[in-house]
Amino acid sequence: MDGVDVTAQGFGLKGPRGWAFRGIDLAAEPGALIAVEGPSGSGRTSLLLALTGRMKATEGSAIVGGARLPKQLAAVRRFSAPANVAGVTDLDPALTVGEHLRERALLQRRFGDSVRALVRPRAERAAESGLRIDTALAAAGLDREALPKGARTAVRDLERLEALRLSIALALIGRPRLLAVDDLDLKLSDAERAEAWALLRSLTATGTTVLAVCSEAPEDAVTVSTRPEAAEATEAAEATDATDATDATDATDATDDEQNRKETGDALTETGRA
Repeated sequence: MDGVDVTAQGFGLKGPRGWAFRGIDLAAEPGALIAVEGPSGSGRTSLLLALTGRMKATEGSAIVGGARLPKQLAAVRRFSAPANVAGVTDLDPALTVGEHLRERALLQRRFGDSVRALVRPRAERAAESGLRIDTALAAAGLDREALPKGARTAVRDLERLEALRLSIALALIGRPRLLAVDDLDLKLSDAERAEAWALLRSLTATGTTVLAVCSEAPEDAVTVSTRPEAAEATEAAEATDATDATDATDATDATDDEQNRKETGDALTETGRA
């Protein structure tokens, strides 16, 4: 599977409470490992969702796999898949690993594949779903037989890294060209964190572009920061520009106010499930 290139210039998203993220510049080639680095609450998840077409940016632009954001959201959603995103790809703790996998394969077959695939014989469709599941599990490094109860293991009984691998496997069933993983290093030990990054590198080695939210990016990743100081630098530059423009007319000020109101009103679209 070929990955996608990801570029962004002055990319930002403003909501009712202010800027979720702002001033994001990025350039990554297909098959790159992209790390969105920053503290929790700095807009990391919003940036992940915006770059996968699930939130609408209000400033700047981005090009993902040839599709322009924020205009071509649906096009980006077709070849991207989020994983481990709270409120978007939550695992049901009461369901088993096998139930999650079968459900995702069924949804993929009904809503993600072509019409021609739907009319194939039942046995052929079942075999295809089984192959997709096995391939996704292998890529995510999750061995069902090694789990306490195999595929019947409930999600609530999974270790943190196992749950992360399952979420990634579910996203991979759709064979995305861009995989976006939220909170990659949350509540992981140093050894587990190293395993998680090794997993993502193995996916980029197959050509998939991977975008991962983290608190600290590895040295070999294309890194973009959502740390507050980046936004503060942008705001400081704007403040300097405003000081230099003391002769601006009242009409210009009114136009700017109207634009700000429009951006606030159009800030967020609903997030969509993978």
